[in-house]
Amino acid sequence: MDWPIDRRTLFTGAALVAGAALAPKSTAAPLDRLRRRQNPGWVIGRYTGAQAVAETLLAEDVRCVFGIPGAQENELWDELKSRDVHYQLVTHEYSAACMADGYARASGRPGVLCVVPGPGVTNALTGLGEALLDSIPVVAIVGDVGNGAHARPFQVHCLNQTELLKPVCKGVFPVCDVKQIPDAIRKAFQLAVCGEPGPTAVVIPYNLLIEVSEFKNGPLPPQAIPCDDAACARAIALLGDKRKRVGIYAGLGCMDSGASLAAVAELLQAPIATSVSGKGAVSECHPLAVGWGYGAHASTVAETAFEREKLHPLKSGVDVLLAVGVKFSEVSTGYYGNPRPKHVIHVDANAANLGKSMPADICVHADAELFLAKLLECGDAIRRPKDDKLAARIQQAKAEQQAELKAVPAAKCGVDPLALIAALRRHLCDDALLFTDVSLSEHLAAEYYRTLHPRTYFNPVDNQSMGWSIPAALGAMHAVPGRTVATLTGDGCFLMSAMELSTAAREGLPLKVFVLDDCAYHYMQVLQQAAYRRTTATHLARIDYRAFAQAVGVAYQDIQTHDHLDGGLRAAFCHDGPVLVRVQTDYGNRKIRWIEAVRDRYTAELSAVQKARFAARIGARTLNLKPEKND
Repeated sequence: MDWPIDRRTLFTGAALVAGAALAPKSTAAPLDRLRRRQNPGWVIGRYTGAQAVAETLLAEDVRCVFGIPGAQENELWDELKSRDVHYQLVTHEYSAACMADGYARASGRPGVLCVVPGPGVTNALTGLGEALLDSIPVVAIVGDVGNGAHARPFQVHCLNQTELLKPVCKGVFPVCDVKQIPDAIRKAFQLAVCGEPGPTAVVIPYNLLIEVSEFKNGPLPPQAIPCDDAACARAIALLGDKRKRVGIYAGLGCMDSGASLAAVAELLQAPIATSVSGKGAVSECHPLAVGWGYGAHASTVAETAFEREKLHPLKSGVDVLLAVGVKFSEVSTGYYGNPRPKHVIHVDANAANLGKSMPADICVHADAELFLAKLLECGDAIRRPKDDKLAARIQQAKAEQQAELKAVPAAKCGVDPLALIAALRRHLCDDALLFTDVSLSEHLAAEYYRTLHPRTYFNPVDNQSMGWSIPAALGAMHAVPGRTVATLTGDGCFLMSAMELSTAAREGLPLKVFVLDDCAYHYMQVLQQAAYRRTTATHLARIDYRAFAQAVGVAYQDIQTHDHLDGGLRAAFCHDGPVLVRVQTDYGNRKIRWIEAVRDRYTAELSAVQKARFAARIGARTLNLKPEKND
């Protein structure tokens, strides 16, 4: 008898036999689901390493894993699919890290990415660095080359993954034995959220993903929440001196404590300013909320509320700064430009942050919510009478800011970015999410975009990772399905992650992407022109955005003038799929408070010799009859 066997049939049969031999016998999906229901949070059973990873992610209630499969992790991705762990294929591992970051910012829960060793890791480092510096909980599941007695030299992707990850992670957990997998992942999740949040990584050699073991791993005991009672008492004593006027500076650490923060502000009759990352912790419509920052670089409303009263020059301004859950980082302080009042109380979950950038009289190592709760318990001791003058000043400053938004003049050759920011606020619902990117407009948006709910305004602050906003916004859409999500990005940033629009199209994620198009790295042009009287390497190629949108399968809108703004935005937000909106941009002579303040501070710190050299170069180029070439 003739048997119809060819090489493909033979290899398929061999794979089936081998798979049946290797697979543990007790991993049928119904039995696994039963175990999860009977032992929530536990990983119990006989599993391969890959199955143990998937079971642990399910036990941690992971809603989505972002990444790209590769040879060292195909076993894991297959198990993610088998066990219904939701995953999102991306176009680049940088985007995987940004998506996990965006998911975490929108939800408050750790975002998860899964990448292969070598280029997968190195591509993800920038996004992990953003999460580290911005205090965002992210967990990276990282494949590694084979290890053990049978490991061979010079394997593909044979970089030291653990050492590469350490500079951009709070902690890295290398796995050496298959039995370590569940606890290593749980430790990574726990470390990512305790104290000051940040990214962590678990590194698993690929050979461990197919090894089999018995597992019985439960949740880890909870970590203690920091609260220095003695320091809290000293802070309460200082705040109890009702002759002293208090101002509050709140950061990301307060993002889930908005009600307590507002109640404390009302007790103290204190204006509430935030860092960029803290925008939205308290609604900026609250009578005491004054926007971001409080110096010359930031919100005019905040500067007005914190400064001395112009009509009473002998009356002090803010006497005590209560800084909660904030680091005083370079960007949020305008190159460390926040004025220092006479007294500073600094509260943070990370003791290493206390008093580091701004000297503090009282350093309180405490979780923001616990500290605010202690203040509320001592309400009678710190309560001030209602300050109608302060409320009136804040209300007047806000009215002037809104009038400025309404009076933005039409630009000559496109749209003033401030007009676009005002239009976005008009058309986005109160709980919509807006992601900004690294452009001059990030500073305009931080000052003028009124944020009404927590976790609705996002910016890559301290690593300033260009191209972050599009993938981060896509990650957030998995955290808050059904909510409107938009990005405000520059044309230079767009070039760095534009291909993720193909991900939006493939998955039907209705992201609205607004690109400020002036064919230049305008941020760099502003900085270079002032310092060098010319620009270098700042001009971008002209992009046919309509053709690009068609190529990746998203809808397209083009906005060329102020008259097109409302109609273009209305059409974009009415469309039920992803939309690319190109906004022809003209910054004109638009001044950016952050740039002006930072430039002044930077110049003031130059030595006399450095100032002379800069001045001589500027003078020579200004007087040069031959115009300098800009490129």
